[in-house]
Amino acid sequence: MTNTERRRSVTAEDLANIAVFAALTAALSVLPGIPLGGAGVPLTLQTLAVFLTGLVLGGTRGFLAVALYVLVGLIGVPVFAGFRGGLGVLAGPSAGYILAFPFAAAAAGYMAQWLIPARRAGDGGATNARYERTGTYTLRLVLAALAGFVVIRVGGIAGLVLNAQLPLRDAFLADLVFWPGDLLKCVLAAVIAVGVHKAFPRIAGTR
Repeated sequence: MTNTERRRSVTAEDLANIAVFAALTAALSVLPGIPLGGAGVPLTLQTLAVFLTGLVLGGTRGFLAVALYVLVGLIGVPVFAGFRGGLGVLAGPSAGYILAFPFAAAAAGYMAQWLIPARRAGDGGATNARYERTGTYTLRLVLAALAGFVVIRVGGIAGLVLNAQLPLRDAFLADLVFWPGDLLKCVLAAVIAVGVHKAFPRIAGTR
């Protein structure tokens, strides 16, 4: 296989993975959410999908996958929580969270790539998952997911201040109710990502 052919095959594989994880994010997002607090922002599995996408695909592809999901929702396809879609969601209290999702996936992905640099080998670029103890590997991915957690907090709170007209303190308190669930999702995403990296090393975010 020539270098040109190899680049083409990788590009096709990347596009397929981006599409798959965009669809996965949409599937987890439309599951019924649990209303929390008084700000009107439901607890959903969206953030689990966002963290997992970044940890599995890496920063660039993770960003593109979640950005594709957000774009599809904004043009009107009902892929957001509660089967919502369209530009109208940008006027709602969840807007900051939604717009932060691609950047959260990127943050988690780039942090994962920094904490777990890929080992280029004859297997096509497998990550360290097969060489490192699972517990250590999982812990590093949890730390990477926390980078995405922080990005979502910042975006979500900003959206509550701007769209829900909440004072910064009240917006922070409204967001705080989501912390336990999202922290649990960070751990769950890391556990799942380790399994994906071990089973499908070529998918892992090596670039």
